[in-house]
Amino acid sequence: MSVRLIALDIDGTLLDSSFAVPEANRLAIEAAVEQGIEVALVTGRRFDFALPIARELPSPLTMIVNNGALVKSNDGTTHLRHLLPVETARGVLGLMREFRKDAAVVFDRPKADQVIYEEIDWEDPRRGPYLLRNIEFVSQVSPLEDCLTEDPIQVMYTGSVEAMRRAEAALRAAPAASSFALAVTCYESRDFGMVDVIRPGCSKGATLSEWAARRGFAREEIMAIGDNFNDREMLEFAGLPIVMGNSVQELKTLGWRETLSNDEAGVAAAIQEYALGDV
Repeated sequence: MSVRLIALDIDGTLLDSSFAVPEANRLAIEAAVEQGIEVALVTGRRFDFALPIARELPSPLTMIVNNGALVKSNDGTTHLRHLLPVETARGVLGLMREFRKDAAVVFDRPKADQVIYEEIDWEDPRRGPYLLRNIEFVSQVSPLEDCLTEDPIQVMYTGSVEAMRRAEAALRAAPAASSFALAVTCYESRDFGMVDVIRPGCSKGATLSEWAARRGFAREEIMAIGDNFNDREMLEFAGLPIVMGNSVQELKTLGWRETLSNDEAGVAAAIQEYALGDV
């Protein structure tokens, strides 16, 4: 069965190690779009943080962002929203006081006040570059609970890999763990980890499944490419799951096809071989 939808993770997959889109990836995506294949960016990034990447690629694009919490077109039209209830977010913040400095609350808002921290350290070696790139969307509220005037998209924790593993363990062991889902991403080479607390049942895979049903695509017609823990459900859903050469080892043990690394335009290689039939 031919590929009708390609689902692409962004960081570590579409982007190379310098956070650029390789020209080969862009050309392969353009060829897929010209052939009538729908392309979806499926990412843990917020819409506005993913949009500059989308603008480098052929239009139109579907954007499944915030680990499945939102589905938008790249023109900003919202198609699906799966928000985290306010009281769940409040409970998570109360539970995770040890990680308060690592926490942010993320909202679906037009521009300002999308990402709220209790304290902001612009010089932080891990978060500083992100904060500076998103300065127009970031603000500060203390105590952080006071920002919860509406349902957020997620509560987001970022920090060292070791700290985020402890945060993940604490959340999974919480008595109220069934009231939320977790999306975990780790970059060992950068010693950087993220734990996103999202609506229960929400994931890249669940929302990709929901979107595919809306579009009339069978699982067998979907190719997905990813590299990290939060891509697992998306890859499990897709009829043709492909892991990057630079993928975390856990995904490489699951028997899926493997393409080249993100620094070798692995996305382009996979699209050429499995979607465009060049091999």
